Amino acid sequence: MPPSQKSHLQLPTDLKALPQMLSWFEQLHQPQIARKLWLRFQLALAEAFTNAVRHAHKNKSPEVPIDIEVTIFEDSIEIRVWDWGPPFDLRKKLSEMLSNEENDSGGGRGLQLMESITDHLSYTRTEDDRNCLLMVKHYGGDSGLSQRSITDFN
Repeated sequence: MPPSQKSHLQLPTDLKALPQMLSWFEQLHQPQIARKLWLRFQLALAEAFTNAVRHAHKNKSPEVPIDIEVTIFEDSIEIRVWDWGPPFDLRKKLSEMLSNEENDSGGGRGLQLMESITDHLSYTRTEDDRNCLLMVKHYGGDSGLSQRSITDFN
């Protein structure tokens, strides 16, 4: 199924770029996507960007770019966020966080939020030594499920 819209944005490693990213994302909204769902996915994207700045790019120059790609399909939305940080085991971190529920440190809650908002969340190392955070949310079709296989996301 071809995308109905695909857009790319490159930002510096700087939290001051967050308003620019949110403005860009808002312009991509399409009427078939419920506003409530769109705002939740916007929150997940904001968490992904701030995590890339604060953690993956910690101590890196602001010139080191963070790339964001949004692809909107008839029944789903995919967001990819690429960073240049060290490899990170997302599943392990989420598992550790679940086993430490009594921990009130506040750290890592953005990861849990992203997982609760998305239908698919992954973080993989790419061939060019970047990391790609992939967030997918289904919003249309039969029960909101896409006809595409999860293997199509990698």
